[in-house]
Amino acid sequence: MTDPIADYLTRIRNAYSAGKKIVEIPSSRMKVAITKILCDEGYILSYKIVEGEPFNTIKIALKYHPQTKAPAITKIQRVSTPGLRKYVDSKSLPRVLNGLGVAVLSTSKGVITGKQAKAENVGGEYVCSVY
Repeated sequence: MTDPIADYLTRIRNAYSAGKKIVEIPSSRMKVAITKILCDEGYILSYKIVEGEPFNTIKIALKYHPQTKAPAITKIQRVSTPGLRKYVDSKSLPRVLNGLGVAVLSTSKGVITGKQAKAENVGGEYVCSVY
């Protein structure tokens, strides 16, 4: 696997498409940080890191609308890839869906949202966008 973050996003996308309630993903520090942002922003219900023998996994409880059963995440896509990295500075931070979505950035202050990066006046690698 050449791009574990793209695999992580694809597993979440596929689990929503299949109507799953829980998805298990191999863990890394970057994936845990992105999962924490998704939980804080309200795109997933909760998550739990499960200690395993070959590797740790992240169990993510997916969120759906109570009446319509529509997924909380409409679109989740990778922006910066290993073949073409996308970097943004503090002045040109992206606005996802005119401020309704979340841009996830990997900065010197850690993995943070676009709004936090603007408040802290830092730029970094534009990892993914969620709405």
